[in-house]
Order: sequence, then structure tokens, then C-alpha cells
Amino acid sequence: MVVGPTAVGKTALAIELAKQFTTEIISADSRQCYKELKIGVARPSEKELQAVPHHFIATQSIEEEVTAADFERYALGKTKELFQNHDVVVMVGGTGLYMKAFSEGLDEIPTIEPGIRKNIISHYQQKGLDWLKNEVKLEDPAFFEVGEVENPQRLMRALEVKQSTGRSILHFQGGKKRQRDFNIMKIGLQLLKEQLHENINARVDKMMEQGLLEEVRLLVPFKQLNALQTVGYKELFDYLDDKMTLEEAIDLIKLNTRRYAKRQMTWFKKDKEINWFDNPSFKEILSYAKKKIREN
Repeated sequence: MVVGPTAVGKTALAIELAKQFTTEIISADSRQCYKELKIGVARPSEKELQAVPHHFIATQSIEEEVTAADFERYALGKTKELFQNHDVVVMVGGTGLYMKAFSEGLDEIPTIEPGIRKNIISHYQQKGLDWLKNEVKLEDPAFFEVGEVENPQRLMRALEVKQSTGRSILHFQGGKKRQRDFNIMKIGLQLLKEQLHENINARVDKMMEQGLLEEVRLLVPFKQLNALQTVGYKELFDYLDDKMTLEEAIDLIKLNTRRYAKRQMTWFKKDKEINWFDNPSFKEILSYAKKKIREN
């Protein structure tokens, strides 16, 4: 498993590892799975996708609701299939909850009282995402610190659990780990904050050059869908609605992406099984991976 914040270089490393072990890649990204989203989610290029077979890339529609439980079922099934012909499978992504679901399983969350759910949905529809974010930040600050705070479905789920049980949703995500019938090695990539921020800013500029605004313009009819409550899309929707200038929207994408990267690192740093590499060479990581595989 290759993990780390956005723009740290996970895709390139995963492809090189997959080539070395003559295997395939499962993506653990909650946005790259949508076929309508390409530029704004930094989907691997056609050249990269041709270099190594990828799975869970552009497989779903933005009109579908994809959950961590859905990913767990898919990824476990795909892993079992790939292990029939490969000794090693590579998983790569920045969606921490997907990685956790795959490696540890998900805990059962108590039944939610329908009235609470209905009330939260009603308030969200009337008052919008900013209201929802503020409510979660107030009632479940622990989740707000590490969760997908631009994702209304995740936020509403966290809020309804807190209001129903009096406990943070994180309380129900820290239970007994399920045992998998294969070994898992976790490799984490990190960079100095300044370098990561530089990478993020450059990536956003490149996305704009590649046609992100045109991609977003075509998605305007679907902008209320959960899949599009995503950094890079919602800011440009606001630009198209004349709520800000294009320059302001681009600057906000960069800022929100940096904030997202920080939340990703907060999540991943809690996993003590991740072996972190600071701006490493591929040779160093490959050597480490081969050594761990021999030991297992």
C-alpha cells in the first residue's frame, strides 16, 4: 500500500513498483473512480494507465454513491482475483478511510434514528455545506480534523452518529481489526511542507492548462451531486456563478488542496504500521519492499 498526501508522487512510485513486481494496481481514491472526473482529480494519464493495469479508475458514475464499504468489497474481491496470477499486488491512494476499510475492515455503527437523519438532511438542503461543516466542527471536532470535510455525505453521517449516540463517529472506527489472509506492507511518502505546497500549486496550474475549467463547465448540471463537492470543482462552480474571479478561484483551489493534504497527513500519521520515506529514491523504497517481502 502506497499512501501519502496529494501531489507527493504516489502514482509514479506505484507504477514503478508494479513494473518491478510484474503486477497490477488497485486505486484507493474516492474521486478517481468516477469516469466523469479526470483532470481535477489527477487521474493517471493514458500513458500511465497503459504502462500498468489499474483497477477502480473511472469505473463508477458521479450519480452513484460509493462508500468505503463498497470499496472494501470491491478491493478484497479484486485482490483475491489478482493473487491467482501475482505474488504481489500494489494499492495506491490518498483516501485514508478506503485504505483502512481494506486493511482492517469497518466497524458496525449503531442504527440511526430516522428523525435525526431527516432533520439533518432538511437543514443541509436549506442552509448548505457551510452550515453543515460548522455543525460538525462544533459537535464532532475530532472527525472534522481528519475527515473529508468537503463531502456532505460524510459530514451528515458524522453528525447523525454524534447526535444519535453522543459519541464521535471515530469511536466506531477504532474497533477490532479484521485479519486478512495476505500480508500488508504500508509505504508512506512525505515531503517538506514547502516542497509539497510547491508541488500542489504547480499541479493546479497544470490542471488549468489541461482544461480543468472546460471539464467543470460540462459538469455544471450535476454540481449538486456528492461526487462534485470536491476541491477543484466547487471553486470553479462558484466562479461560473460569478461569486468570485477566476484568479480567486484558482488561489482557493490551491489553498483548499493544501488544507486537504494536511488532513490526509493527520489521518495517515495515526497509523503506526506505515513506514515513512522522506523524499526518497525509488531504489531505496524498492530495496525496502523486497526485504520486507523476503521476511514474510
